[in-house]
Amino acid sequence: MATTHFIVHDTADTVGVIVVEEGVKKGQTLTGWVMENDATINVKAADDIPLGHKVALKPLKKGATVLKYGHDIGRTVADIREGGHVHVHNMKTKRW
Repeated sequence: MATTHFIVHDTADTVGVIVVEEGVKKGQTLTGWVMENDATINVKAADDIPLGHKVALKPLKKGATVLKYGHDIGRTVADIREGGHVHVHNMKTKRW
């Protein structure tokens, strides 16, 4: 059985959450599990991404809404490549 590197809850999500303790390395092909439909997806890591941080499932333009667990969790403040590291350096809450 292949290692699951990230988990996606909803098919509409634009990010997945890294779940491997050692994180992932740039250039690594990642396998993700989509809980909603029990599907497997693959994304190539564009950056090193630590445990618990997010990976972009598709290219995200500056100002795009970020969906995680089926919920709007904020907006991008920079363009993010598919497989890119999504965290506080390129995503902010919409609350302020």
